[in-house]
Amino acid sequence: MFDFSVVTSWIDQGLRSVMSPAAAITVECVLIGIVLLALYAIMALILILAERKVCAAFQCRLGPNRVGPWGCIQVVADMIKMLTKEIITIKHTDKFLYNLAPFIVIIASLLAFACIPWGNGLQALDFNVGIFFMIAASSMGIVGILLAGWSSNNKFSLIGAMRSGAQMISYELSIGLSLLTMVVLSGTMQISEIVEGQNELWFIFKGHIPALIAFVIYLIAGTAETNRGPFDLPEAESELTAGYHTEYSGMHFGFYYVAEFVNMFIVASIATTVFLGGWMPLHIPGLDGFNRIMDYIPSVIWFFGKSALMVFVIMWFKWTFPRLRIDQLLNLEWKYLLPLNLLNLLVMVAIVVLGWHF
Repeated sequence: MFDFSVVTSWIDQGLRSVMSPAAAITVECVLIGIVLLALYAIMALILILAERKVCAAFQCRLGPNRVGPWGCIQVVADMIKMLTKEIITIKHTDKFLYNLAPFIVIIASLLAFACIPWGNGLQALDFNVGIFFMIAASSMGIVGILLAGWSSNNKFSLIGAMRSGAQMISYELSIGLSLLTMVVLSGTMQISEIVEGQNELWFIFKGHIPALIAFVIYLIAGTAETNRGPFDLPEAESELTAGYHTEYSGMHFGFYYVAEFVNMFIVASIATTVFLGGWMPLHIPGLDGFNRIMDYIPSVIWFFGKSALMVFVIMWFKWTFPRLRIDQLLNLEWKYLLPLNLLNLLVMVAIVVLGWHF
């Protein structure tokens, strides 16, 4: 399988040969930043189009089919419209916090996005506490949502922000415990080492039933964390007229819209990385011929294929189940998912200590 670190090392050596090490590092950081921003925007456009097509398929209709072949340029037209729309100034708001909130949400999303291992040797950030950093970075987004609801001086926005705060803080516990269960199995929090540990067998198979339970809980909690149906109470259009971003317009609203879709991809990519081997191909112990064939598929294809499957499952949730009430949503977390997660973590610790995993 091709190692992309060969390409990145060649670029690094080429820059260092023509400039000082400090200047080379600066240029590399700028290049990585530009690539991440471009990939972030492209990913948002692809996911918005995919959401519309999947929604249309579930509702037995066509979806976008006017702008471009099969409607594939509709999202580009929407992006241009969003960029050119006026940002309306609202009276009686906290101007500074009102304008700051969308940037906090998008920065938190970008930080988590930068930790994703796209392929063999393709990762911008790889700390020894990578999983912890990714959870911490993604959880910063709730600050922007709470500030948006409060600074808008709108009771519906405030209710939406409070709902979102209660929901995200609650379900972050289940996300953290699910990932901690797999950290116990892998023995490390470094994302690259977690992927390498799945070289022979993916963790969802290696960790027996506790790994499968952690995977299901993570998908449920991740869907709730991204405010997607059936957990989309903070944005309940029929109740709150869009929720915490009601008073936002133009690109300020666009930041929230884009971050929601990319956060869905981040949740899917974390599930892929921690449970499904990341960019690692499917290997079955004892079938060496099959394993060699799997190794010919590029690592980037493996990663995007698994992530696309997880994104489809999350979309499937939204367009299948009806919206929960706020009491049902919180009861699901505190009475069912959290106790089950704690018990599952203890079982995984016992399996690792006793060496019962594959």
